Amino acid sequence: MSSLVDPILQWYDANARDLPWRRPSASAWSVLVSEFMLQQTPVSRVLPVHEAWLERWPTPGDLAAEPSGEAVRAWGRLGYPRRALRLHAAAAAIVTDHAGVVPDAYDALRALPGVGDYTAAAVAAFAYGQRQVVLDTNVRRVLGRAVSGVEFPARSVTKPERAVAEALLPDDPPTAATWSVAVMELGALVCTADRPKCDTCPVVDRCAWHGAGRPAYDGPPRPVQSYAGTDRQCRGRLLAVLRDTPGSVPKARLDAVWDDEVQRERCLTSLLADGLVVADGDRYALP
Repeated sequence: MSSLVDPILQWYDANARDLPWRRPSASAWSVLVSEFMLQQTPVSRVLPVHEAWLERWPTPGDLAAEPSGEAVRAWGRLGYPRRALRLHAAAAAIVTDHAGVVPDAYDALRALPGVGDYTAAAVAAFAYGQRQVVLDTNVRRVLGRAVSGVEFPARSVTKPERAVAEALLPDDPPTAATWSVAVMELGALVCTADRPKCDTCPVVDRCAWHGAGRPAYDGPPRPVQSYAGTDRQCRGRLLAVLRDTPGSVPKARLDAVWDDEVQRERCLTSLLADGLVVADGDRYALP
């Protein structure tokens, strides 16, 4: 398996995208913000929001000093806006528990609101150059194909999968951190979920999946995300009204953006329960 490492590192050195959270000058806060934003959201949509976010809130303390509703407002149309609330809560915890400095220890990162195994490992690796097993969707797909010969990995990380990732991880911490982001980049640009560009892959000659004739995925059906007409779309429409309007709005303003009353009321109730919206009588606002 170690024969995969050098070619992928060399490929990354020549092909890495210039992303603000990867630059040597990037703060750990920039890396943490990017990891929250990049969950289920393409880089192209994250870039302008990340830039605006860091301009407005260059430190966790700057964000924590403002109401959580401002984080939701600035989140814009990135989707899954609960991430904005969790990032605000993480900023507050960083201020309270870590003197305003993003912690460098995996366990301390893992304890922050909204931070799971992947995000904690990614921040420790990419912000602090540590040797961590970083397993996002792209990394899992690359390793699944190159080592295990499967088109797509299981829906959740397995022990054998983690063991493979650990075995491939270089011993030198800075090199290990670079390796993690290099595999991620290969999955994002070359070993993509659909129409992988095997002819430009630096390890195609040692890829188990390609060598086996690229057998089709035969596991459980992969989830297909839809949007039009869903509760996600309805919630987004309701939030857009509040995001684009200072202060509070009357219920009638929300009623006007979605015709299905039952779905609209269900979605408004869920937004209130999630803490994304607050009510004062018949008026609604961001928290």
